[in-house]
Order: sequence, then structure tokens, then C-alpha cells
Amino acid sequence: MSGERNTVTLIGPIAPLVLSMVSLCVGTSFAKTLFGIAGPAGMTALRIGLSALLLIAVQRPWRWRIDAVQARAVIGYGVVLACMNLSFYAALSRLPLGVAIAIEFLGPLGVAVAYSQSRIDALWVALAAVGIVALVLPGASGHPIDPIGVGFALLAAVFWALYIVVGKRATRVVPERQIVCLGLCAAALIAVPAGIAQAGAALLEPRVLMIGFVVAIFSSALPYSLEMFAMKRLPNQVFGIVVSMEPAIGAAAAFAILGERLGGWQWLGMASVVAATIGSTLTRPRTDRPQALPA
Repeated sequence: MSGERNTVTLIGPIAPLVLSMVSLCVGTSFAKTLFGIAGPAGMTALRIGLSALLLIAVQRPWRWRIDAVQARAVIGYGVVLACMNLSFYAALSRLPLGVAIAIEFLGPLGVAVAYSQSRIDALWVALAAVGIVALVLPGASGHPIDPIGVGFALLAAVFWALYIVVGKRATRVVPERQIVCLGLCAAALIAVPAGIAQAGAALLEPRVLMIGFVVAIFSSALPYSLEMFAMKRLPNQVFGIVVSMEPAIGAAAAFAILGERLGGWQWLGMASVVAATIGSTLTRPRTDRPQALPA
């Protein structure tokens, strides 16, 4: 009976976590449909800017008081958040969604390895490297993977790693609920001007604004809420294993919404990166806290 209760206890939070990843990937796929009009920077601006406005309306941050140390933490978090999203959407404009997510997963994998003293992590690094090589090979359809897109995805991975490190430090001095709202506001100060510079008045078109609002909800507000619910209730290893499925979920969402197809090498590469992430999660010390998905 105890085993059944444990299973039910895990299934309850796993469902919202899976739903958060589905929501994130669906929102990102819809964002990509407007890259031809607003560009990746323009859609990043709408995602971050509208998400910030939604949180401002709900949380009313003008009531909060922060000191200089907290302000520096918020600014650092916001800068990393903006750069992570700008680089990921730039990669997405040149790569299939599943491939971009898989490469970006090198960020949290790198953080896990950097803070680990286990020799077996060398195996996970090697497996991830094999996966990346497979990802950048031509697919079964004969279409090569854009090397510039790979570069942007690797840059996004670097910023995701920094997001984890900077975010952890920020939550030590700023309440978690406040850091997300204030961090998005700080990120908007970078992402919105970048989006305006690329898209200009196209950002004000009704169709663009409408899809941008959908993206803001499905890619930020909804998945973050679901993820926080799951994070507090799942063991670290279970959380990490479930999250590692995101590249496959992204590939499925992109196929359904965008018609993106991956070749055999790309699927093999994603499987290798996912396996490396799962392996790193299983061999990670149990005291580690689950790593949040990018906001």
C-alpha cells in the first residue's frame, strides 16, 4: 500500500510538470510562426514584455521595497534572462525547436557537472558531445543544420547555466515570487528595445500582439506556475528526469504546429543529450535542489 501511495504522490506533481513543458513548447512554436513578421527579437520582446505586464498587474510590485544588494541581484537576473531568451529565439529562427532545446540543455548539464565531484560525469559529457555531433549532421531529409543557429543555441546554453547560478544567488536575497516579477521587468528593459529595433511598428499589429499575448501566457506565466507547484513536491531526481523529456516534447509540438520534421541523426542526437541529462540527474547528490526551467 505504501508503494501505491508513493506512486500516487509522484503522479500528482508530474502531471503539472509535463503540462508546463507542453505549454512552454506550444507557446514557443506559436512564437516561431511570427518570426517572418516580427523576427526572433521582436517575439522575445513581446514574450518578456507582456509577461512582465501580466505579473505587474497581478502582483503590484510597486508595494515592495528593495535595498541596493537586492537591486543588483534583480538586475543581474534580468540581464541573464533577457540574453538567454534573445539567443534562444535567434537559434530557433534557424533550427528546429527540438534540436534547439536539446543543445540548450547543455547549460544545466554543464552546471551539474561543474558542481559535481563524481568521475562518472565524464561519461555524461562524452554522451552529450556525441549527441551534439549527431544533431548537427544532415537529417534523413538531406537538410543540414544551420551552424549559426547551433552557435546561438550554444550561447543560449551558456546563459541558461548562468541563469541557474545567478538565479540561485538572487533567491537568497530576494523572495522567489518577487525575483521573477522584478527580473522580468529588468529583462524587458533589454529585450523590448532589441525587439523594437528589429521589428519596429510590426509589434503593434493586432495579430502579432494577439499571438504575443498567447506566447506570454503559454511560455512564461502558465509554465512557471505549474513548475513551481511540481518543484516543491517532487524529489530532485524525478524532477530532473521528467524535465529531460522537453526536447522530445518540443519536437512533437513543432511537428504538430509548424510541420517541422527531424531526420534520424537528429532524433539520435536528442536521445543522447536526454540520456546524458538523465544520467547526470541520477548520479547527482540528493541534496541538490531541482533546477527550474527557463522563465
